[in-house]
Amino acid sequence: MQRSELQQLLQPISAFLDCATPTGWLEQAARPESLPTLLRDHLICELKAAQSAMYLIRRYAVDASSADALLQWLKPFEDFTYRQQGDWRSLAGLSLKKSMIPQASSRYAQDLIDKMVLLIKEELHHFYQVLEVMADNGIAYEKTTSSRYAKGLLRHVRTYEPAAMVDKLICGAYIEARSCERFAKLAPLLPLKIADFYISLLRSEARHYQDYLTLAQQIADSDISDRVAFFGKVEAGLITTPDPDFKFHSGCPLTVISDQTAA
Repeated sequence: MQRSELQQLLQPISAFLDCATPTGWLEQAARPESLPTLLRDHLICELKAAQSAMYLIRRYAVDASSADALLQWLKPFEDFTYRQQGDWRSLAGLSLKKSMIPQASSRYAQDLIDKMVLLIKEELHHFYQVLEVMADNGIAYEKTTSSRYAKGLLRHVRTYEPAAMVDKLICGAYIEARSCERFAKLAPLLPLKIADFYISLLRSEARHYQDYLTLAQQIADSDISDRVAFFGKVEAGLITTPDPDFKFHSGCPLTVISDQTAA
């Protein structure tokens, strides 16, 4: 990817996010011993992104048989990740076997299905690609705990509809945008082959946050600017404040802060 193309992709993402990734997080990420943690957590992030999109389709857009088909699509990935069942190589090329039937009563169901099914396909493909990168670098898959990031966003979701769905979509937009920003910031710090992989993810991932925002505005009964701004501040707080747990979406690592204080 040319530098001009990269800048063109990142400009709207940087404008959307309320802050850049702190230098302390990048310093921790640049340490060779951090690579296994980054890749394992990135792997989980790709699956969770697919699961979140699946939940939105099942909850708001399709009939029961379509919802079951979505569950079956993701099941082998979940079995491998959470129950450590199966060979990761068997996940290559698994696809949705059934056409999604939109709820007749929903004015936005088809658009939600179209955008989220494509997103799921891409996230699961990226999940497999991360496993390939891990294998190439001799990093075995191990279970890892979740960071505070997504939970920290979702705890502010409103509890009534359609506001709850709008908020979930806005949260999804911030998660996707932050991922893109970190792909770009990480690339110069990592081995060349992994750096090239992260840059390649930007082309598809850069569109995801915009899809989430488009759906949120479409579904909302009013302008969503205030909610977008609210979650922007929440997201920035999670990114810039000290975080005891270094992960792909974590805040500034305490270990780096401690090292700087000692120096």
